Amino acid sequence: MYSLTPGYRIPGLQRGLSPAESLVTKTNAGVGASLLTAAAITPPPVWTFGAVGAAAALVNCAPGPRSLARWAAVGYRRLRERTAPSGVFAQPGATVTWGLYLQHGTMQDDQRRAQFHAAFSRALTFAGGQARTAGVQVHVTHHATTGEYTDHTQTVSVHVPRSLGGGTRILDTMEGEFAALGALASYTPDPIPAVAEHGPGWVALEDGRYAATARITGWPEETTGDLMPKLLLGPGSAERSLGVIYRPLPAAHSRRSAKWQQAASEAFTTDKVKQASEGLASTATQASLVQGDALVDLDAYLTVWGQDPEDVVDARWQASLAADRHRIRLDWLAGQQHRAHVMTTPHGASTRKGTIL
Repeated sequence: MYSLTPGYRIPGLQRGLSPAESLVTKTNAGVGASLLTAAAITPPPVWTFGAVGAAAALVNCAPGPRSLARWAAVGYRRLRERTAPSGVFAQPGATVTWGLYLQHGTMQDDQRRAQFHAAFSRALTFAGGQARTAGVQVHVTHHATTGEYTDHTQTVSVHVPRSLGGGTRILDTMEGEFAALGALASYTPDPIPAVAEHGPGWVALEDGRYAATARITGWPEETTGDLMPKLLLGPGSAERSLGVIYRPLPAAHSRRSAKWQQAASEAFTTDKVKQASEGLASTATQASLVQGDALVDLDAYLTVWGQDPEDVVDARWQASLAADRHRIRLDWLAGQQHRAHVMTTPHGASTRKGTIL
């Protein structure tokens, strides 16, 4: 649950492409293939190559943590939206949230933590196999306030889109899966606090708190599921929240994604060392798929809290230092703080994919 590697992912899915970016990518690939085919018969106009190249540059060139297309989308959203629309975090479908309480010491013991992650992975694989298309979202949050003692609040939510059908059956079965991980209790999340003020990289909420949220865009393979003590319980930690949203893929979708990942790696990777490393990853992924595992598309977010702007700026600095120490990359989501802070609350379970670019 605290690990960002409970299953197997591919880079394109891990980035969480929005529907618009997926459409642009597929259109660019289709037009490029058509041009190459047509060029063998009749040379196309020169401008068509420029158009395809410009579209490819917008999607693939990334100054910083996002592509040029994403930077443009973020800038447009910042001009258009000053608050998060209510419909963004209330997609049609069935959503249930539970409070999950593990046995004491589960995350501190390496063997018990590995067993917990294996059971959680099986639950995700089951969730992904309940429909022909991907859509079931499992959202996990952990909120920690560190003072004289550490207060923990941990939730797990499942959202089944209305288009998939069978929401009640899937939710009831998932409740049984999660009940085997620890004590499960019904939980009613607090309403989403409205944003009262915007600042440089932070927002002030109507309840008097200040928040700054980062998207976790990279982490080392050797985290072994111990992100909680690294990001939430480090020395000098203040109030922090960690949220991870999992989108498990169906078995057929997982196999197609792995196939295309391997094909793209072999066709477009010229660095021999990188090609060898991707080949090893592809072999491991294929072996896991044969054993019945599934690919998991995920997004992870970290929110730091404070009572005034100075507190939240200092907490953000301390979180960046802790992330650097453990080789974890954070993107502080410039221009999207008004909606990003919701992703570390249970309301992020029903979020439309691509909401946070």
